Amino acid sequence: MSGEPAASGDLIDGEGGLERLQCDLEQRIAGLGGALVAFSGGVDSSLVAALAVRALGPRALAVTAVSPALAYGELDGARHVAGALGIAHEAITTDELAREGYRRNDRQRCFHCKTELYDQLGRIAADRAYPAVLSGANADDQADWRPGLRAAADHGVIHPLLEAGVTKAQVRELAARLAVPSARKPASPCLASRIPYGTRVDPEKLARIDRAERALRALGYRVLRVRHHGDLGRVELGAEELERALRPKGRDSICTAVRAAGFRHVEIDREPFRSGSLNQAPGSLGARLATGSRS
Repeated sequence: MSGEPAASGDLIDGEGGLERLQCDLEQRIAGLGGALVAFSGGVDSSLVAALAVRALGPRALAVTAVSPALAYGELDGARHVAGALGIAHEAITTDELAREGYRRNDRQRCFHCKTELYDQLGRIAADRAYPAVLSGANADDQADWRPGLRAAADHGVIHPLLEAGVTKAQVRELAARLAVPSARKPASPCLASRIPYGTRVDPEKLARIDRAERALRALGYRVLRVRHHGDLGRVELGAEELERALRPKGRDSICTAVRAAGFRHVEIDREPFRSGSLNQAPGSLGARLATGSRS
């Protein structure tokens, strides 16, 4: 069996290629002797958890961090995925809001958030003799602004997928192969990612965003973000859902739902949702706002 990982960006060559990549990853993880997985229930960390429990059995533990920045339903989703995978699972409470660097919300916010997370996971790993802490970072994360990776490096966190050059597309292929329930789950980063850099993070803003996104999901939208711009809630939707949203009936129902969540004004972005849009230069944000549907 080859120990060479699939190159980042390469297509996996059929079922045989998937099997080789899976075996390579499991061998890497098995060599750790035990691991704690930083587990959100999203596809990346779920794949790492699936590989870890296959490689390590009872020496694998998935841990989910709970805080005001975790969207409603995400903990229940993580519990469901962990149960389906057969990995031991625990939830802990993190307090990133106690950190001024996080509340300040500059471009290092994720560094402070992940520092809080890995401080706690590191203590658990040390107390229970887990040799490693694993994350779900993948090779595509290197193309985005990810200060959390620096916090991970500071804590010696291991990224099996990133280190093996596994891309997001390959993550989803492997997750589907292993029947991971979240294989097709849209990404759902922390609620603070909806707040533009420079706007302070506080529990009220996070709760307002959460209420608005829950209301939109109740309307049947699946791929979405509600960006917090003070009194304005800017709605971003997936390409397949945008046409319905921009029809008069769809627009009216969205505006009603987002206002009920606490925003005075609502804008529906006419461009499809793109992950990491708030990481772009400020000028590009202004251009997109100018083309939105606002009421």
